[in-house]
Amino acid sequence: MNPEKTQHLPSYVHRSPGQSHRVKKLIGLTAFCTAALLGWQSFVYLTDDSPVHISQSLSMGEREQLFLSVPNNARAEKTSEFFSKQPHLAGSPQDFKDSKSMLELFQTEFGISPTSEDPIYPAGSEKSRHSTLRLTSPLGGSKPSAWIDVYYPVLDTPLDRTLDILGQDGQTIWSADLTEDGDPLDEDAAKYRDFIPAWHGLSGHGTAEGQLIYANYGRKADFDELLAAGVDFTGKIVIMRYGIVYRGIKVEGAQLVGAAGVLIYSDPRDDGFVTVENGYASYPSGPARNPAAVQRGSVMFLSSYPGDPTTPGYPAYEDAERKDATNIPRIPSLPISWHNAQRLLEEIGHSVLEQNNLTGKISNSTIRIVNHVDRKVTPIWNTMAAIPGHIRDEVVLVGCHRDAWVLGAADPISGTVALTEIIRSYGELLRNGWKPLRTLVFASWDAEEQGLVGSTEFGEDFADWISKHVVAYLNVDVSSSGSQWGVSGSPALAPLIKQTALDVPHPIIPGKTLWDAREDEGPFRNDSAAFTVDVDVLLRYEREQKVKKDLVTGVHPLGSGSDYTVFLQRLGVASTDQGFGGTPYDAVYHYHSIYDSVTYQKLYADPGFNRHIAVAKHLGLLSLRITDYTIIPLNTTQYALELDVYLDVVESLVSEFVPHWTLDVSSLRSSITKLQFASAALDGEKDDAEKTFKELLGQLPHLPGRGAGCPHKCGHRSAIYTKLTNWVKRVFGVPAFTAETQVRWPTHEEVETTSVADFPKFPPIWEFFKAQRRVVKANKKLISFERGFISEEGIKGREWYKHLGVAPGKWLGYGATTFPGLTEAITLEKNLTLAQYEIGRLVSLIDQLAEKIIPDA
Repeated sequence: MNPEKTQHLPSYVHRSPGQSHRVKKLIGLTAFCTAALLGWQSFVYLTDDSPVHISQSLSMGEREQLFLSVPNNARAEKTSEFFSKQPHLAGSPQDFKDSKSMLELFQTEFGISPTSEDPIYPAGSEKSRHSTLRLTSPLGGSKPSAWIDVYYPVLDTPLDRTLDILGQDGQTIWSADLTEDGDPLDEDAAKYRDFIPAWHGLSGHGTAEGQLIYANYGRKADFDELLAAGVDFTGKIVIMRYGIVYRGIKVEGAQLVGAAGVLIYSDPRDDGFVTVENGYASYPSGPARNPAAVQRGSVMFLSSYPGDPTTPGYPAYEDAERKDATNIPRIPSLPISWHNAQRLLEEIGHSVLEQNNLTGKISNSTIRIVNHVDRKVTPIWNTMAAIPGHIRDEVVLVGCHRDAWVLGAADPISGTVALTEIIRSYGELLRNGWKPLRTLVFASWDAEEQGLVGSTEFGEDFADWISKHVVAYLNVDVSSSGSQWGVSGSPALAPLIKQTALDVPHPIIPGKTLWDAREDEGPFRNDSAAFTVDVDVLLRYEREQKVKKDLVTGVHPLGSGSDYTVFLQRLGVASTDQGFGGTPYDAVYHYHSIYDSVTYQKLYADPGFNRHIAVAKHLGLLSLRITDYTIIPLNTTQYALELDVYLDVVESLVSEFVPHWTLDVSSLRSSITKLQFASAALDGEKDDAEKTFKELLGQLPHLPGRGAGCPHKCGHRSAIYTKLTNWVKRVFGVPAFTAETQVRWPTHEEVETTSVADFPKFPPIWEFFKAQRRVVKANKKLISFERGFISEEGIKGREWYKHLGVAPGKWLGYGATTFPGLTEAITLEKNLTLAQYEIGRLVSLIDQLAEKIIPDA
């Protein structure tokens, strides 16, 4: 620069050697601050010598609009056909083929170059561990990746199964046809009618003989009622209908009272108004139940622990040490059709179907069950993918399982269809220059049907990594099996879930939103006035609808039954699950049968695949917002307020179950109030931290480049600084410099006529540094909130479950129980001392959590 000119430049432009040094320090400090916030990879990016290239920035609104433009109905239908045209049982050759199809999709959409050898790694191997752990490492790669982890759980498949009625001489007088009929009107169902026989996964291997007794739904209350009436279950075969509680709970209950075996069938009484009795044809000729359909399913005791039965609490590696399984039945069981159930119920009289009270009547005849299975260590394949974020060590995980009992067009392929559309939407964002703020991980889980195996093994394998890094887990399983949208999740996610549903259009009705679909009912609603229905079933449905309407957030708490279980119930990760399900006015969904087919989807569940797409849009938009918002959108205050509701329920249970107790819950109520105040303080801190951070970020100026009197090194510093400021602003949604807005190097004439005060000032860099640290701390506190309910002791009697705020009910299996340890001390144990102990545990956890989330002074 001409020395004569420098004397006229303001201090901002004129640089003595000392000032130049200070500029270098400023650039370096800003880069350091950014690296501290966003990770080492960002620092490398900002300080290399490559030419400055800033891709076109997308605002948050533009990102969302682009994302929502991608999901496509016609493609969704083709994807459904692709994955559900053939059976894909966990551990089967077709399941492995499907895992590689998902891998290929990840590679195609995320721009991952295939390698000469597929990235398929045994769990526990260095490559498997590295694939996940490197995602949050400062030295991890910056490009998307995809791989398959192979776990080795114990699973089984059916061998021979028979069901007979024996005469007085011990000879067979009737044998059940255990094969579904495979009506040719559903081509895929007909083709694979006996490809995977109907059996209960992980049921007891062996033979059982005994008299038959009916136990309604097999609830604890049903067994208690029969026991109180003097029924002796020892050596009996218990027949029950599906519904209300998970099938494994039914078998566990029967085993505990001494039964020899179990039969479970699907009862048309539970189908609401859409029955043959009401004039509807059976599927596939009509929407009513096909009487030959059979519901397969696992009978693992999920309330004890999910996952591989032989490696509880640790991953099922190929060389893992195996333990005796304690969460699977010893007695045999079989799923049977309504057609076969009718014949068996004749042995104890049709009165059990004409009234809902239990008679305790026992058959004179003997029933014989044979259930032989091939149980062995079986490889399964979790297909994983990741898009590294600017903030590498905060991870958003999205998943759906892939395996099915047979065709599985609803369970889980409707969920997989939604997941594939989400993947394609993220692929489009990547092709438009976007990179997530946080790291995104996608999972196509395996062996969910046998007991949440693939996700549980991953959770147990990477427990420390998940606890440290995963912000939220977003699950989908069955996205379409009926007309009514339902959603469950952690209370902290509930407000975001609702707002996002309000932003997604209703799949069928113009002018409405997805949130409105919570009140949708099936297409046969108008026909119902003249029809008959089981009164108890209808009353139960109406109670469930009222409970949903009474929810403050409209979002149910999560129990179990899908792949969120290990993340929420064991590791304390905020989670959610959603999908469209049936009502008494919908076509019957033939759950886990050959008739869970794409034909059923096209005819009844989702003609046009609009519901598949609505779920894809909602779940995808939800994940995008959690990924790209500066402050993680977890509403801890909503959660803290909901704890009061949990405690209200506890007090009502005391009045109902143990009215003679004097149980003092005041200390727990006080702790909840303390947590609410701490959360309110965190709300103020996170809002102010974000506001201050973005304000200071917006003040970052543009340094002059080469040209008008600026030497080469000055321009080089400017290139680095421009790269940094524009990039960081773009990441956090602050407008970047453009040719019109950036500060350019002044001309000599401008210098002569401009005062120093008119030139841009450097930002208060230490204030910027403090602001970004406040954002980081606020986010860490938000993530820690759900973790705060994790007790290393776990829940009494089923210590695998460690969340003291919510868990699957011990005698529900799927359904959620809030404050589970305390609730079950009241309702099941009826133990005052234990209830007081559980109050103490909750007080301790909640007080610690309040201390942890309170903002620093």
